[in-house]
Amino acid sequence: MSAPQLDEQIRTHAQLCGNLRDEVGRVLVGQEHMVSRLLIGLLTGGHVLLEGLPGLAKTLAIRSLATAIDTGFSRIQFTPDMLPADVIGTEIYNPRDASWVVRRGPIFSNLILADEINRAPAKVQAALLEAMQERQGTIGVETFSLEEPFLVLATQNPVEQEGTYPLPEAQVDRFMLKVVVDYPTKEEERRVVERMAGSVPIPEIRRVMTPQQILSARGVVDQIWIDDKVRDYLVDVVRATRNPQEYGIAGLQGMIDTGASPRASISLMKGARAHAFLQSRSYVTPHDVKSMAPEILRHRVILSYEAEAEGRSNDDVIQQILDNVAVP
Repeated sequence: MSAPQLDEQIRTHAQLCGNLRDEVGRVLVGQEHMVSRLLIGLLTGGHVLLEGLPGLAKTLAIRSLATAIDTGFSRIQFTPDMLPADVIGTEIYNPRDASWVVRRGPIFSNLILADEINRAPAKVQAALLEAMQERQGTIGVETFSLEEPFLVLATQNPVEQEGTYPLPEAQVDRFMLKVVVDYPTKEEERRVVERMAGSVPIPEIRRVMTPQQILSARGVVDQIWIDDKVRDYLVDVVRATRNPQEYGIAGLQGMIDTGASPRASISLMKGARAHAFLQSRSYVTPHDVKSMAPEILRHRVILSYEAEAEGRSNDDVIQQILDNVAVP
């Protein structure tokens, strides 16, 4: 694809994504950052984990996004008494003809809302692993492929809340992004109160994109150009989480138990490309890498007890790395 053709494709598909963002904004007040990260997940096929206290419109944002796309949608409410079969499905015995019938679970859809995912025990959370990574699900001895686009958009409550289970490291790493959702501003909260307490009905979400357009937009994102120097920069950022001394970063000695895996480097490149795409650019800049690094790295970096004792957070450590790794 030539450069003029790529620019035209980017403008066309970025406009469609802008329409999708605006449509969600008709219902959702504020939370523009959360919506943009959900779009990046859609554009890269990367699963998204939203963390925040109840009542911050996480579920509303995901449901509105799914409604605005003419595709399959399934919601799974995770609870402490769930079983893996409640997610994947199971085989049911039919006594009439002495046969087993496969009944697929809610995971066999396109956009999956895994609501309060960390309220279910680890064995249920792990039931998502195969679907998230391999894009398939196994019931009994049969394996079924999942239709594209397939995306898990999960919400979780902070682990300090009662009745939550920490996500296994293997599953957390399957999420491309972890987005922390904060309280709205005073003006945004006032608009929420006016809208919810008023007599004017909340507008219905219109379908403004199709699955084919999402897949087409993904193909355009993959064509975004990234210079070798920028590629080396994002690899350096990820590697600095494993060995900060190699990059001359003082103050992180003994602070990190486990750094980010190579999967983080892949996710960071995809996320940087999607970020550039939403800015209608055909090339990636170091700013795109810096913008995406916190959400891509915060759930993959495991701090030591020493860091926790000093009150250091994952975001603090990641920001220190971004401030010290040389920018091309």
